[in-house]
Amino acid sequence: MKGATTFVAATGALIAAATTAWGQEEAPAVPSGFVLVRQEVLEETQPDGTLWIRLRYVSPGITRDDYASVTGDFEALCRTDALAYEPATPAPAAQAVISISSSPVSFGTAAPEVTQFFEVFSLEDGDCIWEAF
Repeated sequence: MKGATTFVAATGALIAAATTAWGQEEAPAVPSGFVLVRQEVLEETQPDGTLWIRLRYVSPGITRDDYASVTGDFEALCRTDALAYEPATPAPAAQAVISISSSPVSFGTAAPEVTQFFEVFSLEDGDCIWEAF
C-alpha cells in the first residue's frame, strides 16, 4: 500500500507543480471528465512562415484504451485554449497540435511507456478545423 500512496502523492505533487509552473489555476474542463494539466505551449514557425502552436497536456490516469473517451477533449481544448492563445509573435497561429499524455515527456523525446494522443487543427476564422492525418 505504501507504493500506491507514494504514487498518489507524487502525482498530486506533479499536478500542483504543473499548476504553479504554468500559471494555470484550474484544470481545463473537458467532456471526458479526465483531469488535465497543461504541460506547456510551444510556438513553431514553419518554413512557409505560418505559426503552429503545440498545446501539451498531462492526464496521469489515461491509458491506451482511453482514446475514444478523450476524442471530444481535443476539440474542446482547441476551442477554449488554442483559439484564446496569444502568441509571442504578431502573426496568429494557423495550426494547433494538441497532445494528451499519461505523464510529462520532453518535446521530441520517444517514450514508448507513456500513453500519448495527438490531434491537429487548422485555426481559421475563429474556428477549429480537425485535420485528419
